[in-house]
Amino acid sequence: MSAEKRPASNSFGSSQLVKRAKSDANLGSNAVAVVNGAGQNGALIQAVPRTSLLQAPVMELTGHSGEVFAARFDPSGQHIASGSMDRSILLWSSSGACENYGILTGHKQAVLDLHWSRDSRVLFSASADMHLASWDVETGERIRRHPGHEEVINCMDVSKRGEEMLVSGSDDGYIGIWDPRTKDAVAFIGTDFPITAMTLAEAGNELFTGGIDNDIKVWDLRKQAVTYSLLGHTDTVTSLQISPDTQTLLSNAHDSTVRTWDIRPFAPADRRIRTYDGAPSGQEKNLYKASWDSKGERIAAGSGDQSVAIWEVRTGKLLNKLPGHRGAVNDVRFSPLDEPICKCSFSLFFTSSSLLSLATLFSQWRHGRETCPKPETMCPCSVKSSPPGAFGTTDYSTRGMVKRTNRPCPVSMWLV
Repeated sequence: MSAEKRPASNSFGSSQLVKRAKSDANLGSNAVAVVNGAGQNGALIQAVPRTSLLQAPVMELTGHSGEVFAARFDPSGQHIASGSMDRSILLWSSSGACENYGILTGHKQAVLDLHWSRDSRVLFSASADMHLASWDVETGERIRRHPGHEEVINCMDVSKRGEEMLVSGSDDGYIGIWDPRTKDAVAFIGTDFPITAMTLAEAGNELFTGGIDNDIKVWDLRKQAVTYSLLGHTDTVTSLQISPDTQTLLSNAHDSTVRTWDIRPFAPADRRIRTYDGAPSGQEKNLYKASWDSKGERIAAGSGDQSVAIWEVRTGKLLNKLPGHRGAVNDVRFSPLDEPICKCSFSLFFTSSSLLSLATLFSQWRHGRETCPKPETMCPCSVKSSPPGAFGTTDYSTRGMVKRTNRPCPVSMWLV
């Protein structure tokens, strides 16, 4: 046997000793991480400095006791509002520990859509109780209820310029136009089908609506008439949003496609631009949302496969599929500051790359008017309800089941 020493390895192995920092608390933005992957061979690498305002790459916030259907950043990007099946609206900080600093209560059914006023002082909500409402977010008081619709209000929007104006779309087939300073509607525009998605043009003179007839209609609000239609989706349109440069419309639908459309005044007759695949609608048939980032370079969409899809607008390339949800992802929003992504669910998720998303756990809401034929104790799709009297009687009257659950609904944020 040779007495010679074995030569030292030229590279670090997986069993190589590495000096450990004294305390994790001493790690700064230039902290060094050890990577033991096969390709890295245990090499020391420089950690990426944290640029997010969040305390961690993944933040989970708990508060809602039912599925979350809508979440919105305020115009400053510093606050988030989330609306849920539990009839409440929760207010969150979008940085640091993402504290829940407020709760707004008063709706009698699920909160399905939310929008902030331009000065971030007022929050507008649409509910399955057939009412719109406006809220003072500083005092937590409801300013006004807006009755008039005769069915579930699925969607709403707020004007971007001039006097503040609200528009709403309902299962009753009517488009409501509202002055938030008054209780009653300014006007109702009748249509042939339930309205499931809508968005106002920047100038406020045009309204884009989608419904169960699969078509997107463009309305001249001064004439209260359809100017033209965008045809291509083959199932219910669930979401509409205009790009930051106001030239392109983004739509999502139950046909499992996300599409972009040219809405410039003198565009070609065929206004279709691109179709994005990768966000299947699944079996739950919720009204899944899609949204633009603040620069109009990326789009994100919720889906029924428990993930969020993110695409590059120009090429149509699928950039990422964010996993981790336990149910369908209902709403997806980019921060106006390009900071966290928000995704909503039974849990509400905030991610530090600019997106807010919501996903629904065990959601049984479908667009339509089915009712649950079985008692609550026998219904296989129900979640154990809260103690008697906690939320009133259980209601199966609209859009399938309206569940109350005593499970906590967390809120989370991640890096993408």
